[in-house]
Amino acid sequence: MKLSVLAVGHRMPAWVSAGFDEYAKRMPREMPLQLKELKPAPRSNAVGDVARWLQTEAERIRAALPPGALRVVLDERGRSFPTRTLADHLRRWRDEGRDVAFVIGGADGLAAEIKADADLLWSLSPLTLPHGMVRVVVAEQLYRAASILANHPYHRE
Repeated sequence: MKLSVLAVGHRMPAWVSAGFDEYAKRMPREMPLQLKELKPAPRSNAVGDVARWLQTEAERIRAALPPGALRVVLDERGRSFPTRTLADHLRRWRDEGRDVAFVIGGADGLAAEIKADADLLWSLSPLTLPHGMVRVVVAEQLYRAASILANHPYHRE
């Protein structure tokens, strides 16, 4: 099982890369976690260009999706659930032999068709979070869920 985070945006602050990398290296060998940064669409000041930008980013996301991967799209209107439920999802996906791609949009969000094609819409929080921080939180939660599956003491209840 391979886990990918596809994130629109590049040139993140050093703490974002350091945080993501720290949790990615902690992942078990059988669940490697990789980050694919996708270049955002060039922005202009023209009114009405947001739909075009999102469409360009949607094309980049579709091109970067691993073939056959289950798509989990991060969206504030998605389902919110506790870490133990994430661990249950991870177990099921692992047992099904599924690779999983977690999709994080850019500054203007995601195109509607990316959300519509998702296997799961996941909300980390009702708060608006910086996109770089979302990468780190997703990586940490995946590590925590993997730790639960391995009966590792990282997660304490």
